[in-house]
Amino acid sequence: MSADKKIVKTIKVLEPKEWAAGVPAVVSAYKNISAQVGPIKGTKLLSQLNQIEGFDCPGCAWPDPLDKRSTFEFCENGAKAVADEATLKRVTARFFREHSIEDLKLASDKWLNQQGRLAEPMYRPPGESHYQAISWERAYDTIARHLNHLESPDQAAFYTSGRTSNEAAFVYQLFVRLYGTNNLPDCSNMCHESSGVALNETIGVGKGTVSLADLEHAEAIFIFGQNPGSNHPRMLSSLQAAKRRGAKIVSINPLDETGLKRFKNPQEVEGVLGGGTALRDLHLPVKINGDMALLKGLCKVLIERDEQTNNVLDHDFIQQYCHGFEEFKQDILAVNWPDIERDSGVNQQDINAAAEIAINSKRSICCWAMGMTQHKNAVANIQLITNFLMLQGNLGKPGAGVCPVRGHSNVQGDRTMGIWEKPSDSLLNTLAMRYRFEPPRAHGVDTVECIHAMLQNQVKVLFAMGGNFFRATPDHVLTEQALANCDLTVQVSTKLNRSHLHTGKAALILPALGRTEIDKQASGIQTITVENSMGVVQTSHGKIPPASYLLKSEVAIVCELAEQVFTPIPRKKVRVNWLALMADYSLIRDEIAQVIPGFDDFNHKIDEYGEFVLPNPVRDQRLFNTATHKANFVVQSDQTVALADDQLLLMTIRSHDQFNTTVYADDDRYRGIYGGRDVIFLNEADIARFGLQAGQRVDIHSHEKAHAKATRSVSGFQVVAYDIPQGCAAAYYPETNNLIMLNNVADKSNTPAYKSIIISLRPSA
Repeated sequence: MSADKKIVKTIKVLEPKEWAAGVPAVVSAYKNISAQVGPIKGTKLLSQLNQIEGFDCPGCAWPDPLDKRSTFEFCENGAKAVADEATLKRVTARFFREHSIEDLKLASDKWLNQQGRLAEPMYRPPGESHYQAISWERAYDTIARHLNHLESPDQAAFYTSGRTSNEAAFVYQLFVRLYGTNNLPDCSNMCHESSGVALNETIGVGKGTVSLADLEHAEAIFIFGQNPGSNHPRMLSSLQAAKRRGAKIVSINPLDETGLKRFKNPQEVEGVLGGGTALRDLHLPVKINGDMALLKGLCKVLIERDEQTNNVLDHDFIQQYCHGFEEFKQDILAVNWPDIERDSGVNQQDINAAAEIAINSKRSICCWAMGMTQHKNAVANIQLITNFLMLQGNLGKPGAGVCPVRGHSNVQGDRTMGIWEKPSDSLLNTLAMRYRFEPPRAHGVDTVECIHAMLQNQVKVLFAMGGNFFRATPDHVLTEQALANCDLTVQVSTKLNRSHLHTGKAALILPALGRTEIDKQASGIQTITVENSMGVVQTSHGKIPPASYLLKSEVAIVCELAEQVFTPIPRKKVRVNWLALMADYSLIRDEIAQVIPGFDDFNHKIDEYGEFVLPNPVRDQRLFNTATHKANFVVQSDQTVALADDQLLLMTIRSHDQFNTTVYADDDRYRGIYGGRDVIFLNEADIARFGLQAGQRVDIHSHEKAHAKATRSVSGFQVVAYDIPQGCAAAYYPETNNLIMLNNVADKSNTPAYKSIIISLRPSA
């Protein structure tokens, strides 16, 4: 086979870039789209990306402007995602005849993705080494037989990725609950679950409370654990607009990422010929997992300054809308600066400087991403962010609020539609009334719990609607065993990935339409909708013919499967006219309007406006639907990670040339890495302390806790000297996912702690 097997080669390391975007981003975008689609077709396709009558980007969930959109309303990474989906390459039955599953396991993730679009349904019978073609009818029959022969519906789990549309997500959760289980793990469990848990406890809503206009009119923006230059590049335009209006921007992150240093907007002359716009005013190089200490330091400065002047805190807001302030205040005042500096890695002077920016701001926003949500104490981190904002009344007013930045285009919409293993009683009661059945009430399994359940033979069928379950999850040793325990695994996919190679005893690949493709059903061409990071529901219209006549939409796959599963059970079949919903998605939106709050007149709104903003009680009314009916200050105990002398704390990161688990190239232009991904970023002092040298290859061993023996290892990673705090290390996701033990999860949210891995290093043999 021609797959590029792992070859150890020297990776080229240059100085990190000092600015983001500019001409190189434009060149990269058009180079990718031209190579995959062709220059003329590709340019036309990009002109329709993120437009009202165009299609929503299949990449990140950053919102589009509500009023006036640019002609080029996309970023470099969005263009790569579109090129990747619209590629002219195809993976057919012939490919699978030529490549065994074991051979494909030797290929890199990049090579697998580069083979092109999946073109027809494929089936791996038990014991066979190759996938073989299968008809859709036989595929549905295979799934239905497995599902209908389980002893309990809870022996099946139904995973969802953030690419799924609102319409597909709604019929999917309805099918699963009619089938009889709440086993709906999803990608949220692995990214922003900590945000939802934290925000629901503190302010009563699991979403952000700001709009794009709020971000651009804030006076201070604090960005925690986020790399927008690579992961949400269009955010840089919003930060630029805020900066030009006088906003101060503070970056809090172990790495001083290029995208927050300086932005060259490629749609401006200054961005092409000039020096661009300096973004961050202050960077705080917090240690990995040192955010809690840093946030306590910020709160301490605000509270102590207010005791002196009585004009820093918003006492009216605290008295009228908040609960638990006095206990929080005493806890913050009791913490001492030596502990704050030691645990955060940031000196008091710099924390004071950041606090001064907050004090001088009447409208502040805090943004964050996975750098905050993927620690054991992630929920506590985010609650401290919220409490920091509450001190100055920065909730429910223009230009202020919380802004969790989601990483996939409809991951927030999936949850809104009911994709959740812990559904509310309100949702279940509404479903019961609307469809005349008693939905399951017991909580289902989240992603990590699903792996445990498969290991214990409690889940025997895994159906994955998109995503790359195996590669995205932690502890590949146990995850591979878990999947192998299943009787059947099903992947609804657009491209080949590693989850097609680590399967149950039998496996199916069901090829789906992509976001860019025309979705034609019995009633005509269909429109779908998604919800972005700021609660805006918008339409998406596919523009190019499907990659294969054998592709089906996710809605069609769910509805046809439901029809097949429920055929032997007439009492379930009559509740929903699945084939009518498949034929006309507007009927699905009518159902959503009856079930999901905020979606009244759904079809009318999107027909007239193309998009609409969902209600948000905190933003709109300063209404806090918490147990206390107020915004809650929460006292957090310190949870620093103990390390032995020969250990470091590792966080996983993404490169500039990837989206989630999809790797487009082996380069990371902003960090100066070219020709490989097996690198580990270390502080020069740590390199010397361990007797290593830059460029040397090391094996990385993970530990459950300090002084515990090694549990998982990855080998042959090149040492790169980098500006990262001492005692910290960084390496790319998903190559280092196997280092994360399955029980290394965040308290309350159960999110894998991808950003808090205790490691030791040994020179490679």
